[in-house]
Amino acid sequence: MECEALPFFKAAAHPIGDKSPHRKVLYQVLNVTSAAHGFSMALSLFRQGPFMTIEIRPATPSDAPQILAFITELADFEKARHEVIASVTDIERSLFSEGATAHGLICLRDGMPIGFAVFFFSYSTWLGSNCLYLEDLYITPEQRGGGAGKTLLRHLAKIACDNDCGRFEWSVLDWNTPAIEFYKSLGAQPQEEWVRYRMDGKVLREFAEG
Repeated sequence: MECEALPFFKAAAHPIGDKSPHRKVLYQVLNVTSAAHGFSMALSLFRQGPFMTIEIRPATPSDAPQILAFITELADFEKARHEVIASVTDIERSLFSEGATAHGLICLRDGMPIGFAVFFFSYSTWLGSNCLYLEDLYITPEQRGGGAGKTLLRHLAKIACDNDCGRFEWSVLDWNTPAIEFYKSLGAQPQEEWVRYRMDGKVLREFAEG
């Protein structure tokens, strides 16, 4: 199944029960070594013709405007553009300042940015190891169909393996059936028994202040 048949890879840390009218389901790959191997085998199917032009590199501060543009495109798809309040300055500060805990990747085809991913490392007390959480993975619509999304996802699985992560996790909107079926085909399993909670904005500040 072509990864790029999906509208996009949406992997948000937003909890079930947030402002979105749709439920988001957490997915995880428990054995990231096996997952990376599977992605490698799948990628070999694409190693003919134009797929070799795909490049993935770490994001840099100069990518902040493009990252924000991709974020906005993704939010448009979710009918949630009004919830995007981030600015270029916010992206620069949160992804590239000293001590930043989130990391960005840029996906390019023939040297042109066509997508991005943002991820961070979490921790599992049950496993006693780090985990990789994928916040967003997006390929712009006109560039889908050439294996870029699957290549980017595999790159992230390799990062998880290289950092001895016990899990690779992300979330997906519950109405995104093609994405759900694709994730299951990779061996990822929905964590439907878990319900996420969130505090933000005024609620967070008021609670913190007691």
